[in-house]
Amino acid sequence: MIGRARPAPELPAWPQYSDEERGGLIRALEQGQWWRMGGSEVDAFEREFAAYHGAGYALAVTNGTHALELALQVLGVGPGSEVIVPAFTFISSSQAAQRLGAVAVPVDIDPGTYCIGVTAAAAAVTPRTRAIMPVHMAGQVCDMDALAKLSADAGVPLIQDAAHAHGAQWQGKKLGELGSVAAFSFQNGKLMTAGEGGAVTFPDAELYELGFLRHSCGRPRTDRRYLHQTSGSNFRLNEFSAAVLRAQLGRLAGQIDTREERWPVLAGALADIPGVVPQGRDDRCDRNPHYMAMFRLPGFSEERRNAFVDALVDRGLPAFAAFRAIYRSNGFWETGAPDETVDEIAKRCPNTEAISADGVWLHHRTLLGTEEQMHQVAAIVAETLAEL
Repeated sequence: MIGRARPAPELPAWPQYSDEERGGLIRALEQGQWWRMGGSEVDAFEREFAAYHGAGYALAVTNGTHALELALQVLGVGPGSEVIVPAFTFISSSQAAQRLGAVAVPVDIDPGTYCIGVTAAAAAVTPRTRAIMPVHMAGQVCDMDALAKLSADAGVPLIQDAAHAHGAQWQGKKLGELGSVAAFSFQNGKLMTAGEGGAVTFPDAELYELGFLRHSCGRPRTDRRYLHQTSGSNFRLNEFSAAVLRAQLGRLAGQIDTREERWPVLAGALADIPGVVPQGRDDRCDRNPHYMAMFRLPGFSEERRNAFVDALVDRGLPAFAAFRAIYRSNGFWETGAPDETVDEIAKRCPNTEAISADGVWLHHRTLLGTEEQMHQVAAIVAETLAEL
């Protein structure tokens, strides 16, 4: 075990809460109706979340995976369809499509931003492609200009996987202003959280209304005769979670401001360490909420990277190994996998292969620390590398 040459800084805890969350929970409790069809917290949160993201409409749901699944279903994804997804992402991006009976088609990523490669996505479009799912990795918004052109040229809609990107902006536009559906997560580690939860933002009323039906078992709001108009499931968020999320949304902007100030400090200090390459940034993403502080250790094997992450954790840093390539998990192959082998997909995804082996990330609470703590974190990274 590597010695504790330098103690880890006492970084801010996560989740964060205050009397705002407590008050919201009491408010939800005392209204006497604890589900969305009788209460007011979910409705209020949806309005506030949509406004914050510049979207026409928002629909709160049970979790981020369900948000993706619902968004895909609303756009007509189902058996016989294909959905293009980045090979480097959390596996919910692909499983949401696969659970609808569609085939998930992994494509490679940009080696600097870790976001979906537009050229790779374009090459994967077929007559069966029903959606393209860019993932805003760690808060870095994908190249939405090029993706919008690809979407228009191919006649295939985009679904933004924005699980990491609450409050992000692309050339001054919020994610809800980019003209496509976006799905968000409120899982415990996310930028705002109620333990679990999710949301889908929609650009127009028609898609929103279809989403509402399908997230409520196909049942209209005013139905009293069990006349279910579509298929669907129960993805309704409860009133208590919505009350907590309203408070979380209220402090999101300030937290993003802090992380935007701290990331250049940490990234600069990490870049000064030989062999460490921080995640790049496309400057057109002019507001990055920094869900993760990501960096690479080019040339590391997966085993050596894992040992490095374990050593950082042992020293008290909230460190994690980067996502495994989705096609290298057994769950990817259970249903809805493309007619390719692992080796065939890996051959066309060299950037994914590399970062899956040598990528590291620190939880975003790291970036809520002080400027001095950013230098302390980088020093621990340097010492750990030197001793590994």
